[in-house]
Amino acid sequence: MNNLSNASPNLLIMVAGAKGAVASTLAAAVTMLQDDPSTILPGLTTADKFPFLGPCHAIAMAGWDSASIDLTEAIAHHQVLPPAMWLSCKPALAQIPLRPAPSTTLPLAEQAQQIKTDIEQFKKRFSTAKPVLINLLPAACDLSDPRRFESLDALLSDSSAAALPDLAYVLAAIDAGVSVVNFSPNTVELPLICRLAHENKVVLAGRDGKSGQTYFKVVLASALKARGLYVDGWYSLNILGNADGRNLMDPNHACGKLNNKTNLLDDILEYSVGERYGESAHTVRIDYYPPRGDAKEAWDVIDIKGIFGMPMSLRLNLQGRDSILAAPMALDMARWSAALQTAGFAGPIADLGFYFKKPVGGQAPLTFQAQLAALRRLERSIIERMG
Repeated sequence: MNNLSNASPNLLIMVAGAKGAVASTLAAAVTMLQDDPSTILPGLTTADKFPFLGPCHAIAMAGWDSASIDLTEAIAHHQVLPPAMWLSCKPALAQIPLRPAPSTTLPLAEQAQQIKTDIEQFKKRFSTAKPVLINLLPAACDLSDPRRFESLDALLSDSSAAALPDLAYVLAAIDAGVSVVNFSPNTVELPLICRLAHENKVVLAGRDGKSGQTYFKVVLASALKARGLYVDGWYSLNILGNADGRNLMDPNHACGKLNNKTNLLDDILEYSVGERYGESAHTVRIDYYPPRGDAKEAWDVIDIKGIFGMPMSLRLNLQGRDSILAAPMALDMARWSAALQTAGFAGPIADLGFYFKKPVGGQAPLTFQAQLAALRRLERSIIERMG
């Protein structure tokens, strides 16, 4: 097992929520890349991209969490991976530096300052690496009317903003010149945040990683649109038994994710599903079902119409693994973000819409075909800028 503290990584992934199911699986993947990259590299879309970043396996990880258990206990607790798959990585996992998350009872400015201090220490420890912050915090209650924050002082003085911990991490990262990947459904890309990112030459990638059911929804909706088949209704059910599923039983926490999963269908099709009924015929449900654990199951019933208005239907059943699907995407997004910032990009990158339910930035590509084309265009732009 390689000793991460003696390595010279080219990429430093700093994770908010580092002991969650996705983040702890990401940690196992980062350490496994050191010894057996063949188990991880085939699942990365960036494995053969951005050679100027160096090899994919030269990655370090750090982060924050409020849980008192250590990282190996977190991996065992979430039961995403059987012990035989990760126990050999235990020495390397123990070397990943993790800091306690700041209390959300603190003012937002104090939270951000604590995180920025940690970021600077992480950067000093891994001085050869390009840093990226990945937000893997749970879904939370979004801010009302985020456009009301016209200045940084207005945001820092608002007590409701301090209750959304994601903002402290994003503000600290931008202040430290670190690119940000918002994998959570929480809205951190406020107009003020986007402006600060441009001013500090920081890349923002997000929002809400598109790892399972929604990914296939985009593919199918794009295919149906291309074929001229009318979507009359779409019913989606997700059942999962991990901490994310339990958290999403709170309607206030689920609303952002449900909106992200729901709105994209009308955006792709360019009409409202259910318009002929005078109400939405697109339903998305997320139910907590403990026996499933991280092995999420998703069901879709899709009603379509062809010529003469003749009805047809599709059924899709995805038996996925939430963290196994999400962790490699987080790795990919870290590499994209590091490459983009190195090439001089800044602010929200709409052309990364392939990876997100609610891509941020102007005129984000919506259909599957447009998202793939945007990625190819973005990669060409990076290569051109890097000479």
